[in-house]
Amino acid sequence: QVQLVESGGGSVQPGGSLRLSCAASDLTLTSYTSYAIGWFRQAPGREREGLSCISSSGGEIKYADSVKGRFTISRDNAKKTVYLQMNSLKGEDTAVYYCASRVGCAGSLTGWGPFWGQGTQVTVSS
Repeated sequence: QVQLVESGGGSVQPGGSLRLSCAASDLTLTSYTSYAIGWFRQAPGREREGLSCISSSGGEIKYADSVKGRFTISRDNAKKTVYLQMNSLKGEDTAVYYCASRVGCAGSLTGWGPFWGQGTQVTVSS
């Protein structure tokens, strides 16, 4: 059962921007605000890569080195939505992007769940 729904993916030229959204409309507000939410991506032939995490209150944020300075994560708890603003996109950013819940943002950006999205494709190409 999909509890999170990603949107905002698409095709963009190198150097362009996209904003991904992760909506948790199927979750109660209590459930939603009990978890950190983050983003990871999966490209063909590559390992899953954790990108970013934001705590339930938004007070703790973490980024992978590969996206630090280019991607910005934010959340609007009233709308039960997390955003990932992606700027200065590169060809190597091409992947399916997923959002998922996490128990806090401590440690490495692995160990996602129990809530997941179905993914949205991002393609960066000229």
